[in-house]
Amino acid sequence: MRDYVRHQRGRMYQSDFFEFFSKVHPSMPFIFWIPVASWVLGAALMNGTTTWQTAAAAVPLGFLTWQFMEYFVHKHVFHAWPGWTGHGFHHKYPDDDTRLVMPLPVSITLAALIWGGLSLFGRADLTTPFWTGIVFGYLWYDFLHWSTHHRAPLTEWGKQLRAHHMAHHFADPDRNFGISHMWMDRVLGSILKRKSDEG
Repeated sequence: MRDYVRHQRGRMYQSDFFEFFSKVHPSMPFIFWIPVASWVLGAALMNGTTTWQTAAAAVPLGFLTWQFMEYFVHKHVFHAWPGWTGHGFHHKYPDDDTRLVMPLPVSITLAALIWGGLSLFGRADLTTPFWTGIVFGYLWYDFLHWSTHHRAPLTEWGKQLRAHHMAHHFADPDRNFGISHMWMDRVLGSILKRKSDEG
């Protein structure tokens, strides 16, 4: 029995206030976070907080760290408490284009918590570019999640990634937790290959 509704938007909250803020235009994370993260990294480089060599290593490491976070948060938070996180709504209405990227209040809170946790290490030369790498990894995830749901893939890799994510939605929600990547599902044994997707 299908427990999802195709090609429709749904209402998440009875309150008009919460309903309004549960939606986000897909461009908003990029409009907000690209200038913020670029300024944070640029300022750290210009004022000597970090160096280009350190940033060249820490930014990609942060990007990779986001992929671990994406997998484990999706699996152990979103699917552990799907109603509490709103993720159950996304599975119910997978084509609701107003809820394909993370709302700014959520991403700002998450980024602030990560920044605060990293600040405890006292190594701004490492943690500042590492944090910006996490932010850019998150933006890559938001872009690919929107793309897999909302537009036809342009590359063979894009087709594989879309099939990977659609299998999570329409074949087995306990598989294929990677959204911006597939490699962790392969490594951790949670991969599910699907011959065709639901379009």
